[in-house]
Amino acid sequence: MKSIAVFCGASMSNDSVLNQEAYNFGKIMAERHTQLIYGGAKIGLMGNVASGVLENGGKAIGVIPDFLTTKEVVHTDLSELIITKTMHERKLKMHELSDGIVALPGGFGTLEELFEMLTWAQLGLHKKPIGILNVNGFYDDLLSFIEVMITKELLKLSYKQLLLVAETTEELLEKMNNFKPLPVPKWMNKNQT
Repeated sequence: MKSIAVFCGASMSNDSVLNQEAYNFGKIMAERHTQLIYGGAKIGLMGNVASGVLENGGKAIGVIPDFLTTKEVVHTDLSELIITKTMHERKLKMHELSDGIVALPGGFGTLEELFEMLTWAQLGLHKKPIGILNVNGFYDDLLSFIEVMITKELLKLSYKQLLLVAETTEELLEKMNNFKPLPVPKWMNKNQT
C-alpha cells in the first residue's frame, strides 16, 4: 500500500497509550514510505498521526471541509492540504487517494467514516483493506456488537472478513497487505460497481 486513509479522533484521549499509539502509527507509516491521507487537523489523535509521519520524513495529505478549517485547527506543515465543500466530499476524496483504510480510536465521526467505508466494501464499491487498530482494547465492545449482528442474522458472517483487526500497527499492516477482497455480491451488476 502506497497510501492509507486514517480516521481517528480530533480530540486527545485520557488514555495516554491511545495518544502515543496514534503517533507510533504515523511513525511506522513514514518508515514504510506509506503516505498518510487524513482529516487535516493538527489537534487530537489526528494531529498525533500526522506528527508521527512528518517528524519521521513521511508525507501527509490532509483533506478537510471548508467549514472545519477553523474548528479542527488545520495542520500547517502538511505535504498537501485539500479543502472540500462537504464532509461527504472529504470522505470520497480520502477514499480516492488511498489504497487502504484504518480506524484508530475516535468518536462518532470516526465510527461513521469507518462504517461508510465498510458499507461501500460490502456493496462491492471498492476492494481496499479496512482495518481497526484495537489499541488497549478500545474497540472490544464494538467487535462484540458485530458478533451480535451476526448472531441475529442481520450481518452475514462473510462480511466480517471485510474488517481486519489487530492490536499492533505491524500486525495490522501485515493483515492489510495480505488482504484478499470478497467477490462482488451476485445481486450487483457490473454497471453498479
